[in-house]
Amino acid sequence: MPKREGWEGWDEYAPFYDWENARTLGRRDVPFWQRVVADVRGPVLELGCGTGRIALPLARAGARLVGIDRSGPMLARADMRRKSGASRARRRGHVSFVRGDIRHLPFADARFGCVIAAYGILQSLLSERDLTAALQSASRVLKPGGLIGIDLVPDVPKWREYDDQVQMRGRTRGGAHLTLIESVRQHPRRRMTTFEQRYVVRRGRDVREHTFELTFRTVSVPTMSRLLERAGFQVRAVLGDYRGRAWDERADVWILLAEKV
Repeated sequence: MPKREGWEGWDEYAPFYDWENARTLGRRDVPFWQRVVADVRGPVLELGCGTGRIALPLARAGARLVGIDRSGPMLARADMRRKSGASRARRRGHVSFVRGDIRHLPFADARFGCVIAAYGILQSLLSERDLTAALQSASRVLKPGGLIGIDLVPDVPKWREYDDQVQMRGRTRGGAHLTLIESVRQHPRRRMTTFEQRYVVRRGRDVREHTFELTFRTVSVPTMSRLLERAGFQVRAVLGDYRGRAWDERADVWILLAEKV
């Protein structure tokens, strides 16, 4: 397997991210993160905020939030949504977006009361060195006693390999017809899963294809707990769903909440 970086593919994914996620995760995790940040003192930082799927609802609920992402096209969409009347984000809280590397956060020490890393975003860091750097950077920008919340996607190593399978079809708000054709490759030794995605976009007689790859690393709860402790955190809770059920290895999601000590 050629060496890849976890940020590869996300610029190309930006036009399709919200369309796909509306058909899979949707807003299922948003109320959970709203509860997590409800009593936070100080601003909240979201790592890998993408198109603002979580950041904007949290701001509407009253959070003062900064979202950081490496992808310019993702952030452009987040900012467009922020400025639109539909976002209503400025009515209660406040949200701003920054382009940057989550391994080297461009913020002052102890600036934030909470850091969140939702929906497996830390699994796009494909080496333990990069993940360690991100956690240490998060620890640096957190206030003492500040909270970090991490959501891991446990099922990526369970996807069977296949080639050119149609996963989704549907229309966009603009009237285009999208077809997602996907292939999956597993790399067990490196604990990585690569999704090769091909979007076919049809507008009348005009047909265009957009192809890119996204790679994710499997990270276990014990491994993440160990890395959090090394970065100066103490794990306070490990949850198995967005309603607060206790974690076990069969859970649909793996959520860790840890406090900076």
